[in-house]
Amino acid sequence: MNWKRRLSISLGIAAASLIAAAAAAAIVLRAGDLVIHAEGGFSPTTLPKKHNAPITLHGGGELSTVSGKLPPILKTITLEFDRHGAVETRGLEVCRAGKLQSTDVPAARRACPGAIVGEGAGRAIVAFPEQKPIHISSPITLFNGPPKDGQPTLLAHAYTTVPVPTTFIVPIVIETIHHGVYGYRTKATIPKIAGGSGIPIAGHLKVGKKWTYKGKRYSYVNARCETGRLQARGEFTFKDGTFLTGSFVKRCHAAG
Repeated sequence: MNWKRRLSISLGIAAASLIAAAAAAAIVLRAGDLVIHAEGGFSPTTLPKKHNAPITLHGGGELSTVSGKLPPILKTITLEFDRHGAVETRGLEVCRAGKLQSTDVPAARRACPGAIVGEGAGRAIVAFPEQKPIHISSPITLFNGPPKDGQPTLLAHAYTTVPVPTTFIVPIVIETIHHGVYGYRTKATIPKIAGGSGIPIAGHLKVGKKWTYKGKRYSYVNARCETGRLQARGEFTFKDGTFLTGSFVKRCHAAG
């Protein structure tokens, strides 16, 4: 089978695959030479059975190849999340893309401090012709964006100085879906890095904003333990046509 054709690999996660110490589920996806190591989780893992409670999400992944060559360029990341949860934005500051244009990381975070719902980091390799590869990295900031068609949105911000200072702003819609156990979907289109010479290698994010509005505490991400587990599904598409998909399953404990 030609691995550069569209490939689909569905992986279930057995209990032995859970990294209990990190409260995360881990998977390894492979298509020919390409390998993705990904993990995801949430805390706390003890939650009410019938109503939502605040949680913090975290997840990330790293691309590599068996041969040691540079991987193909990642184009999109689509994530589907368990329907036993909800995103709350009531009373939360909204950040618009115009405030983030041409900003480095500190300036972006100063522009919309109350709208920050998550933080992390990303790494890439810039491979210009006839030059040694350049490793670059940037903090990633997730801001609560203006709703689109009634759906919550995020603005993902990053910044690099290679080859010139560049601000990246990626809009992400949190779409309500009805897809079996999955109730929410996000899709991020990875922007061109260094004019298309940049290859995303790794990234991780943690989302867990909490705030007070009209005397009441709110949480950006919420969930309940109705079935004894929560799960998510990731799809990854690449410039060369490769397609990988895998599922994360993490056990939870119903309070009371």
